[in-house]
Amino acid sequence: MTTFNTALLATLVALAGAAWWLWRRWKADAAAHKREFDELKQRHADTLHAHTARMEAMLDSMIEGLIVLDARGRITLVNRAAERIFGFSRMMAGGTLLEAIRHHEVAALAARVNAEGSVVQHELRLESPAARVLQISAVALHDANDAPAGAVLVAHDVTQLRELEGVRQDFVANVSYELRTPLSLIKSAAETLIDGGKDDPAALTRFLEIIDKHANRLTLLIDDLLLLARLDSGRIELRFEAVPLRAAVQDTVDDYQLKAAARGVVLENAVPPGLAARADAERLRQVLSNLVDNAIKYGRENGRVTVSGRALDAGRVELCVRDDGPGIPPEAKVRVFERFFRVDKARSREQGGTGLGLAIVKNVVQAHGGEVRVESAPGEGTVFFLTLPAAPID
Repeated sequence: MTTFNTALLATLVALAGAAWWLWRRWKADAAAHKREFDELKQRHADTLHAHTARMEAMLDSMIEGLIVLDARGRITLVNRAAERIFGFSRMMAGGTLLEAIRHHEVAALAARVNAEGSVVQHELRLESPAARVLQISAVALHDANDAPAGAVLVAHDVTQLRELEGVRQDFVANVSYELRTPLSLIKSAAETLIDGGKDDPAALTRFLEIIDKHANRLTLLIDDLLLLARLDSGRIELRFEAVPLRAAVQDTVDDYQLKAAARGVVLENAVPPGLAARADAERLRQVLSNLVDNAIKYGRENGRVTVSGRALDAGRVELCVRDDGPGIPPEAKVRVFERFFRVDKARSREQGGTGLGLAIVKNVVQAHGGEVRVESAPGEGTVFFLTLPAAPID
């Protein structure tokens, strides 16, 4: 009996040891499986996070605004461009388009795409947060069972394109007008001479002078248009050198003394000696000629036009051309450098010129790496400022 109990006890102890070993082994395996599962889960989470981050970076790099809607018409995804275009935050995801954008036409477009399947290049204008013209395309989404799953809207900002189209149309209209006027006068004078005017020596001289005057006007217009075209394309070659500014201004003042005297205008060169710019001497003369000519034409009769200059910080010099005329209205001041823009159209055309002078000034100065601006108020005259890179005088 004692032997039996001893054997049973030994067996039980052996079984208990085996059970303990199996439990320890199971526990170790369970811990290893858990670690492996956690590592796998973390790898999947990291992969998903990296994939999401890459997708968000890709979407945020788009210039088009992207909005994704779910089947209920609620926002599930927006990119940075959409936030900028429509002026709302991606934190508003979960709301409807109308709640986020507050623009009924955009909301109606989302409803349209559900019915039509897609909408391509629908153009609309937004006034808030800023005036913009948008082209919006949209496509409906469907799940694996072809059930509606939402929609994707892509908005492209075409504001600048429409503005450029407007500028182009205005430019073509203005060029046509500027060409038509002298051509009409030349044609009229030629027809008069053909019809018998050539037999009257006085009439012959007068009409030939008209033809010559307006042929020169056409030549100036074409030359200015070609110069602007070269400036726009960057094909103009500038020969940089150190240009003494007092001497350059004096040359311009001398050239315009007779024209100034005809209006009783005093021209003053107030540029200090020792001031020089790194510039193309011929193009700088053209800039100064345009500014001084404008100041004489539009300044006060029996007034004064002063050209002054000074050194600025960061290796820059500044010239300013000041008149004491009637000034420029605030609404016109922002447009004076536009091609063919005239503050007083009737007076400008009466006094001649192509209407391109200030546009040429702006483009030439910018080609030098400089800036030009205007300050004016009605009744207080006008001052044009231009900055250029400074240069030492040998």
